[in-house]
Amino acid sequence: MTGRLHVQRLSLSRMVPSLDQHDAFITSPNLAPRQPISAIRMVQGVYRHEPLFWGLTPPWLKVLDHAPHCARAESLAARPMFEEAFNARRCVIPVTGFYVWQPRHGGKQPYLVTATDRAPLLLGALWCRYHTTLTAFTDSTALITVPANVCLSSLTDRLPLVIDASQLETWLDPESPPEKLQAMMTPAPLELLGAFPVSKHVNSPANQSAACAHPQGPMLRWSAP
Repeated sequence: MTGRLHVQRLSLSRMVPSLDQHDAFITSPNLAPRQPISAIRMVQGVYRHEPLFWGLTPPWLKVLDHAPHCARAESLAARPMFEEAFNARRCVIPVTGFYVWQPRHGGKQPYLVTATDRAPLLLGALWCRYHTTLTAFTDSTALITVPANVCLSSLTDRLPLVIDASQLETWLDPESPPEKLQAMMTPAPLELLGAFPVSKHVNSPANQSAACAHPQGPMLRWSAP
């Protein structure tokens, strides 16, 4: 389950040419849950970039620490916390990578997963709104996870859902048919993602230096048999 993101400066206007961007893009080499995160939503037919709280907080949630930062694709329709948001309020989180931890004897080894060509990725997510007063509210989000593909399954059993830029309109449109959305929630193509080991420096969310993402070995990537 992904609990950290690598988010460096991105050319969002190149990824989403019609993007309405008022807020500064949030960057971090080691972004943890319970922090603001930059997201792209569709608002009245326009792509809009805005910060959201990373950890889904529906109005009835009592304890902030219980706010989930990830939601399994297979359980979206079965859990009330996720069903309504998935049906009507989807977004994407632009990132340059995300971290996973491979279980090993003597401790887990962190890996940074990126596109093999190091291009930005759009991670599928859902969001909800929690009104604190009649006029004030907080918008929050959770990443959607799917089974890891064969290439990266030796590192972890689940990875964030990656949305192809060509499918962005379908994903963000609240009127998109459920069957189209379900068809998109599949493991990433084998050739899209790679991963390389990084320092355990990333284990602490307090560490915010570039050393968190410095490769400590070759990239694990798919090679056709």
